[in-house]
Amino acid sequence: MKRAENYVTLEFLSRSSNESFARIAASGFAAQLDPTLDELGDIKTAVSEAVTNAIVHAYPEKLGKVVMKMKILDNNELEISVRDWGCGIENIEQAREPLFTTGGGERSGMGFTIMESFMDRLYIKSVPGKGTMVTMRKRIAMRLNGKR
Repeated sequence: MKRAENYVTLEFLSRSSNESFARIAASGFAAQLDPTLDELGDIKTAVSEAVTNAIVHAYPEKLGKVVMKMKILDNNELEISVRDWGCGIENIEQAREPLFTTGGGERSGMGFTIMESFMDRLYIKSVPGKGTMVTMRKRIAMRLNGKR
């Protein structure tokens, strides 16, 4: 397990208005790694998908708690986890398939695919009836001047 050089934990209700808050918080925290605009966009998009999944799928009938933890690890790596205590995922492999959704016709079913394509690593742990934790990692390239 890698040791965190810096970290922050945020807790918020599963309201759709908090998705934009999570994106801004993630980009602000990631800024200390001096990411490019493309890297920052990737992080914001992945966080948006993870938080939206928690809001839409974990708590379809009620409000619940979502916790987002962000860590700066050695080697200029950012780790972001989004956890809920909602309904959980019955079949993670099926949920990772592009176009699979439990959210009805208005959902694209591309959340995990997008997270996986924009981040370097994606881990999903879920227990039906107990909740889900999505952990994503992205290494931010060091700049030529060696600054962080």
